[in-house]
Amino acid sequence: MSNERLRQLAEAGVSIWLDDLSRERLNSGNLQELITDKHVVGVTTNPTIFAGALAKGEAYDAQVRELAARGASVEDAVREITVADVQQACDVFSGTWETSGGVDGRVSLEVDPGLARDTEGTVAQALDLWKAVDRPNLLVKIPATEAGLPAITRALAEGVSVNVTLIFSVERYRAVMGAYLDGLEQAAANGHPLAGIASVASFFVSRVDTEIDKRLEAIGAETDSAEALGLRGKAGVANSRLAYAAYEEVFSSDRWKALEAKGARRQRPLWASTGVKNPDYSDTLYVTELVVADTVNTMPEKTLLAFGDHGEVHGDRVTGTAGEAQEVFDALERVGVDLTDVFLVLEDEGVDKFEKSWTELGETVTGQLEGAR
Repeated sequence: MSNERLRQLAEAGVSIWLDDLSRERLNSGNLQELITDKHVVGVTTNPTIFAGALAKGEAYDAQVRELAARGASVEDAVREITVADVQQACDVFSGTWETSGGVDGRVSLEVDPGLARDTEGTVAQALDLWKAVDRPNLLVKIPATEAGLPAITRALAEGVSVNVTLIFSVERYRAVMGAYLDGLEQAAANGHPLAGIASVASFFVSRVDTEIDKRLEAIGAETDSAEALGLRGKAGVANSRLAYAAYEEVFSSDRWKALEAKGARRQRPLWASTGVKNPDYSDTLYVTELVVADTVNTMPEKTLLAFGDHGEVHGDRVTGTAGEAQEVFDALERVGVDLTDVFLVLEDEGVDKFEKSWTELGETVTGQLEGAR
């Protein structure tokens, strides 16, 4: 049965993507059920998700035994396992990709997080993954680090569709959009049809509140500031609304219109990290308050099911809210939150978390290969 609340969300123009993938989910038909019943039209993955999937269940046992039998290295095993899952997911979403004209039905696969500060290594792996998966509805995930920005441009210039991840600040988001336009211009010069290139920009939400709330509580405890404590839970949504205002500005520019005339697609904002971390907040906060057409919301299954159970769509909650959102950020600075430091910490932590998950993934595969041998 189609879920009515999620149907309303989709009809409001929000593409519902699942932030999870596993062999078990694929083989059991669960992913197809989410497409049919929950209006899911895409999937995002990351090293944490793959590490969790591999650590439990028996779905990977046969492939691990085959890899062990031919003496595959841990690096090759990780690559083959993740590529196989993403290929299968791309095939499951092929119908969605076709009926949406290539807008949705997308599956994301991330480059090795250890390359986040390595432009050349990121470009090489992005091209390799694009060829290895060999599906038109793939998105290669590249982090929006300073080294990642030129890699994004160069991958796009080669016709690779990209999901730019780990974006926390509006300033960095503007640089990401600039890298996208640069990439499209170079792709056109290289003879790639722009209509075949897709991209989303993953703007992280809940982690912003987690970091800023921690600082607001420290300020409130030290200064007895009611204003500081009253700002908790407001930064993540405000930050995203400011990002959307920047998106509207860039994608109404003459530079963009020239590319659009050549068939280019907009780089849609994707609201990432939308699972609520603080139990005091509504578990659908980062879905309900970020409803706006032509955006993506990628949700962990827990958030997806919560919205399907009791989420509410109150129409467009983003367009025209930049002034109100800026007031939140002005207040944050007024009470003493160092926003520049916040975004630096979040980016460093984001890269570090994914690197640790990648290491955990390698260790899990190492153990499984040794056991199979």
